[in-house]
Amino acid sequence: MVVHLQGEVDLASAPQLRRGIYDLIDQGNHRIAIDLTGVEFMDSTGLGVLIGALKRLREAGGAMVLAGIRPAVGRVLEITGLDRIFTIHGSLSEIGVASAGGS
Repeated sequence: MVVHLQGEVDLASAPQLRRGIYDLIDQGNHRIAIDLTGVEFMDSTGLGVLIGALKRLREAGGAMVLAGIRPAVGRVLEITGLDRIFTIHGSLSEIGVASAGGS
């Protein structure tokens, strides 16, 4: 399952993102790729959603990867040390997923 994100992942958008990802997990999608190509900004609330989703997936025996991270978001992941927690790929094509479409 690929989740394509756009714009800002922050306090305003985090609850909707959390519901969306958790619904996917609850529906049995235990391998999720988060396409961050279109994300220009992510705050700590957005990071918290990704951490919570990763934990939930791991508990279900699943996995999550992040792909297409822009420099600003990449710096946040590095500063927080989360670049060592998440599996990160330069693009969806690196993991054999087409980048067209959106969910």
